[in-house]
Amino acid sequence: QVQLVESGGGLVQAGESLRLSCAASGSLLGIVAMGWYRQAPGKQRELVATISYGGSTNYAASVKGRFTVSRDNGKNTVYLQMNSLKPEDTSVYYCYAQRLKTDYWGQGTQVTVSS
Repeated sequence: QVQLVESGGGLVQAGESLRLSCAASGSLLGIVAMGWYRQAPGKQRELVATISYGGSTNYAASVKGRFTVSRDNGKNTVYLQMNSLKPEDTSVYYCYAQRLKTDYWGQGTQVTVSS
């Protein structure tokens, strides 16, 4: 089992920045990817950004150039730096990890961007 705990959400104004963190614990051997998804009210959960153990990244088109995903393998932590935030980025952000073909999720952290 993998446990994921997010932190760093909050309320900001459009154009500002936030940094989310996600610390993983438990059975960490075999994690091949970590990252972030988000879900707004009434919408499906969608990919924001992922990063493989080797450092390859993948971003949603809507956040490319504004968000940066990174990971510290020594600390078992993944980060999401969010710049130039827009009201449409308002969502609950979920940390994600894939291990041995099983997906794990954090409890989510709210990000609210006011206009």
